[in-house]
Amino acid sequence: MGPDLDRFAAAGAEARWAMVRGIVAGGALKDPAWRAAFEEVPRHLFVPYYFVTGPRGPERLWCEDPDPARRDQWLHGAYTDGALATRIQDGELVSSSSQPSLMARMLEELEMRAGQTVLEIGAGTGYNAALLAHRLGDEAVTTIDLDPEITESARRHLAGAGRHPAVITGDGARGCPERGPYDRIIVTCTLPSVPQAWLAQCRPGARILAPFATGLIMLRVQEAPHGTYAEGRFLHTPAYFVPLRGAVPPRVRHPHTGGLPRRVAENELFRFLLTLTQSTLDPREALALWQREKCPERERFGVTVRDGRQWAWLDDPEGPYAWPLPAD
Repeated sequence: MGPDLDRFAAAGAEARWAMVRGIVAGGALKDPAWRAAFEEVPRHLFVPYYFVTGPRGPERLWCEDPDPARRDQWLHGAYTDGALATRIQDGELVSSSSQPSLMARMLEELEMRAGQTVLEIGAGTGYNAALLAHRLGDEAVTTIDLDPEITESARRHLAGAGRHPAVITGDGARGCPERGPYDRIIVTCTLPSVPQAWLAQCRPGARILAPFATGLIMLRVQEAPHGTYAEGRFLHTPAYFVPLRGAVPPRVRHPHTGGLPRRVAENELFRFLLTLTQSTLDPREALALWQREKCPERERFGVTVRDGRQWAWLDDPEGPYAWPLPAD
């Protein structure tokens, strides 16, 4: 950044604290340790450029733009509470920096504590790994991504922020057994199903938090006579992430609404149900269920991974409403 370095550092700190105040006002970052991480890890170091929507399509904002106004726009945007598109291939978003307030909620939901280890699926810019490393220490954090360009840039960003967790290039769907076992797995890309390989890399009682069907599923890994299994419910929070790439094939991204009334087809909770059950329910069956159960919130739904199969359910894993999910 040359002569702008000191100015960016000062302006970035002010913008960072303002971002944190906004996140706190929204009800997140109640844990002082996580608040300190967000206050002290500079997000702009992890997004030296990103894309915004312009009149002729995506436009790049970057830290070394010769126009001072554009550089200021870049810095201000780095500390807005929104997701930033950081990598686009063939017109498709393949990597981003997630919305900070959503990141804060996800990190707090995992209830991490000192001495625990964590695997992050989807390295992205490295910002989330830096927050994890601030909280747990570099040695406790492993982040993995399929794309070597993404892991190389994440590693570079982390080093620039003085952080050195393990950054692995590999298929996140297969996990990273050589660095396990893990107490927590946090996923920053949408899953089509839960990879069985992760369960074997978790300690008993571990938690897995992942975007799934426009929501966030919190799974708890447990041991039973028949083997290790994972089960849990969705959080209240909606979540939209780029899909996981690798061993797990993607599902349909936008479920067909089958000519349903617009007010129903555009209802966010109904689309969650439709996405969750799209392999087994057609839109009208999903609508009948949704109306019969009085528009159920996300928290009533859950996922079970057991005995080589997995299924989604409403209210009870063994109840009448259950839908098989694709095997990984």
